[in-house]
Amino acid sequence: MALMRGRGVYRRLFAVQTKTLIVLRVLWYLSSTVSTRKVHMYRLFTTILMIAALDLCHAADDIIQIPGGEFMMGCTGCTMADALPIHRVAIQSFKISKTPVTNKQFKLFVSQTSYVTTAERPLDPKDFPGVPKEKLKIGSTLFRFPSFFRGFANPLDWWEYREGASWKTPKGPKGPKAIDNHPVVHVSYRDAVEYCRFKGGRLPTEAEYEYAARGGLKGKRYSWGDVLKPNGKWAANIWQGSFPMHNTKEDGFIGLSPVMSFPPNGYGLYDMGGNVWHWTSDWYRPDYFQNLHALKKTAKNPKGPGSSFDPNEPGALKKVQKGGSHLCSDRYCSRYFVGSRGKGEVSTGSGNLSFRCVFK
Repeated sequence: MALMRGRGVYRRLFAVQTKTLIVLRVLWYLSSTVSTRKVHMYRLFTTILMIAALDLCHAADDIIQIPGGEFMMGCTGCTMADALPIHRVAIQSFKISKTPVTNKQFKLFVSQTSYVTTAERPLDPKDFPGVPKEKLKIGSTLFRFPSFFRGFANPLDWWEYREGASWKTPKGPKGPKAIDNHPVVHVSYRDAVEYCRFKGGRLPTEAEYEYAARGGLKGKRYSWGDVLKPNGKWAANIWQGSFPMHNTKEDGFIGLSPVMSFPPNGYGLYDMGGNVWHWTSDWYRPDYFQNLHALKKTAKNPKGPGSSFDPNEPGALKKVQKGGSHLCSDRYCSRYFVGSRGKGEVSTGSGNLSFRCVFK
C-alpha cells in the first residue's frame, strides 16, 4: 500500500513538471527565430507525447484485470431468500474499475459532455399523476436521522426527498459541494450507463460484480473474509450502533467515506462492500437464482433475467444493486454480505448509491 501511494505521489509530481514544461516549450517556440522553431516544435511534440503516456498510465492504474473462473454465487446464512439457492457460475476474464466512480471523475465527464443527470432534470407530470405541478421539484433521496423510530416497517421516517440534491450537492443546495475523492451519488441507472458508455465500458452484470467482490476467496461471508472486524479493525464503511437513530462512528465515518479509505480485497478492488451501493446491468427478480439452480448446470456469464419483477412493487422497473452501503448494519440491510442482493428503481438515485464500470 505504501509503495502504491508513493508511486502515485511521484506520478503527480511528474505530471506537474511535464505540464509546466509544455507551457515553457510554447513560450520558447513563440519567442524563437524561424531557424530554431523546428527544434522547439519537436521538443513540444515529444513533451505532449509524454503527457499522453502519463494519462494512459493513470487510466491503467484505475482499472484491474479480473481473471476468469468459476464460483458459487449467492449467500448461505444471510436469511435472504432472493440470494438462494447458491449455484455455480463461470465468468470470463474482464476488467473493472478499482474504485467506485468518484466525483472528480464524474465532473470531468460532465465537463466534456455537458451531461445532465436525472436528479437535475425537470420531473415529467405524466409520471406523477395527481401531483400538483408546483410540487414537482428536481432533487433526490437521502438519509436523515429521524426524530423518533417507529420500526423498520416505516422507512420514510429516515428517507426524504430533498429538493436540489444531486451529485454536485449531495446534501442539497444548502449543503457542501461534492468532495472530489468521494463516490459520486444521486445517479440513476441511466446516468451510470451513459458514463460507462462514454468511457468505453459498461456496467457489470450481477455475476461479474459478485465474482470480483469475492477477490478470489471461496465461500466467504464478506469481500474480505469471514470476520466482520479482522484484527479488531473495521474493513468497510458500514453503520455501527443502533440504526437509524445513532451511529457510533467506530469506523471513522458517519456518511460517505473517500474511496480507498479501507483495505482492498484480494483483487485490489476498493469499496466492494459498504460505503455505497453499486448499480449492475441485471434486471431484478427474487426468483432468478431459483431459476438458474433449476437448470442443474453451470451458468456461463449470466446476464440476468429478461425482465424485472418485484412482488412488493409489481409495476416498478428495478435493477440489481450490490455491495450495501454505509447505512447497512447488522440489524438493518446487512447487504455488505458479498453474496446478498439489493434492488433499485431505474430512474431513482440516492445519497448512498454509486457505480463502477467494466471493460473488455
